Amino acid sequence: MQLTIAFADERDAALLASLITTAFEEYRATLVPPSSAHRETADSLRAVMAGPGGGALIALDGAVPVGCVVFHDEEEDLYFGRLSVLPGARGKGVAKALIGAVEEYAAAAGYPGTRLGVRLALPANGALFASLGYEVTSHGTHEGFARPTWANMRKAIASSRGGVPRV
Repeated sequence: MQLTIAFADERDAALLASLITTAFEEYRATLVPPSSAHRETADSLRAVMAGPGGGALIALDGAVPVGCVVFHDEEEDLYFGRLSVLPGARGKGVAKALIGAVEEYAAAAGYPGTRLGVRLALPANGALFASLGYEVTSHGTHEGFARPTWANMRKAIASSRGGVPRV
């Protein structure tokens, strides 16, 4: 795999939506409650990217898109979500590269940390984030559920304000 990470812009919104819905497809029939990732559109992603701190990154294997992540301001930190890797590219470091690029961008932009939400029904995802230094800060419960269904996680990062991210 010849992996590169690049910033996306609004012209990439349809590609981002396709990557996200394809990567999340395996959860369509099994994740309860269903993921809202299946409802992402080019317009909804453009709106996130145009908002405060909004942006996205695309992972490319050569010239072929294999993953993405979307981010925006949340509290004082940079929140990232919709971390998506196509099934054929999984297990090759794409998710870790995207997370690393988000963290690098956040540090260069002066954010004190990065944060995300992860479904409790996907323990391997939570374990990945924990292995990268993310800690659970709270839990949330989807409407209609009696117990928590997701964990909020955060990682403090060293700021390199004024630096230029390599992505």
